[in-house]
Amino acid sequence: MTALTGGCACGEVRYRLTAPPMFVHCCHCTSCQTETGSAFVINALIEGDRVETLAGAPDPVMTPSESGRGQQVWRCPKCRVALWSNYGGADDRLRFVRVGALDTPAECPPDIHIYTRSKLPWVTLPEGVAAVEGYYDSKTLWPEASLARRRALFG
Repeated sequence: MTALTGGCACGEVRYRLTAPPMFVHCCHCTSCQTETGSAFVINALIEGDRVETLAGAPDPVMTPSESGRGQQVWRCPKCRVALWSNYGGADDRLRFVRVGALDTPAECPPDIHIYTRSKLPWVTLPEGVAAVEGYYDSKTLWPEASLARRRALFG
């Protein structure tokens, strides 16, 4: 994989993924819809230490989430574009990188569509991609290499 790079709209914050994502979610929950002002958000899950900041320093902003545990959204301090999140008390060990903020978002298609119970009715899911009404058990869908990385991260 070529290193994926990304950043905010104004260019203040730039970063690089030093490894491929472990898994990519397309989340259709109402919190993601509200937070992004869109129909869904696409997040690439990756270890925090595998996201190298090249320029700037994003600010964490605590926001609610459908799980009730909240999420910390890291945003550019100037343009306020969301770059990544930390969900449910995972601190910064695991980042949910916003695929739309990557320079080449087409390189990170979703592995799964989650929270489809609140998917907008005019959004059509692609055939052959996993989709669940809520969340899911990663042990049943993640590749073994990604599960090993997750075990190394959380023990």
